[in-house]
Amino acid sequence: MRTLVTGGAGFIGSNFVHYLIERTDDEVVTLDALTYAGSRDNLAGVIDHDRHEFVEGDVRDGELVTDLVADVDAVVNFAAESHVDRSIDGAAPFVETNVGGTRTLLDAARAADLDRFLQVSTDEVYGQILDGRFAEDDPLDPRNPYAATKAGADHLALSYQRTYGLPVVVTRSSNNYGPRQHPEKLIPKFLTRAAEGEPLPLYGDGSNVREWTYVADNCRAVDLALREGDAGEVYNVGAGEERTNREVTEAILDAVGASRDLVEFVDDRPGHDQRYALETAKIRDLGWEPEYSFEAGLARTVDYYLGD
Repeated sequence: MRTLVTGGAGFIGSNFVHYLIERTDDEVVTLDALTYAGSRDNLAGVIDHDRHEFVEGDVRDGELVTDLVADVDAVVNFAAESHVDRSIDGAAPFVETNVGGTRTLLDAARAADLDRFLQVSTDEVYGQILDGRFAEDDPLDPRNPYAATKAGADHLALSYQRTYGLPVVVTRSSNNYGPRQHPEKLIPKFLTRAAEGEPLPLYGDGSNVREWTYVADNCRAVDLALREGDAGEVYNVGAGEERTNREVTEAILDAVGASRDLVEFVDDRPGHDQRYALETAKIRDLGWEPEYSFEAGLARTVDYYLGD
């Protein structure tokens, strides 16, 4: 299979490109605009592989996207503005890339009569849940601009399946962590700051709960949904590893041998969801299980950011 991976120089996208090159026989085309969150360095070791082609470009570029999609069998769309705080400061780039870019890709996929289009999404589209777990058919209730644009892209992608018969599959994962994540995100930010003895600014009282999935586990789930998932279906991906943000922060401090006195509670951000959690029976029915506990994944992450 020849697969176009958009946003493939970003965090999860680059890990997925590595996965495809190292674990499959696929030919891979990576498209990335190399904005602040994307880097060629994330593709070190695979960028010059004979089954890999790198293209610097924007998913909103209709002519470029049409040319690339016409030459592949499948599209996996990771391209997105993804930082919640940035979306609160200004929603425009999130709407333009997350919704507009997805529309450009979908139109190209429809014109090319593509074999499969996989839209990569997030648990944040459901909003918060204080008890229980979100199932794939629960209504979407995003509570910040980033989540709203991802929900819009999900609806748009699935509408192309229902209206035009485009074979769309959507995955929605819990918080990912691991190698190649941008340092503005919680775990790499706190790891590097703790190692330097700098304060860790923790929102609110640190009681917000997230479900954490090591990025390699998510990559396996995305690949499985790409190959085995049913068109028109949504698959939640979560390892079941729930932690409060304070617990994650303390685990990071313990992992690097830093004092818990570095925790600095700061004003909570607007629209900060209290808890996310996902029901994952559908992806598990396809044969997926997480391989990494939170502790094992964190140890690998610490080694990546702080190891020699």
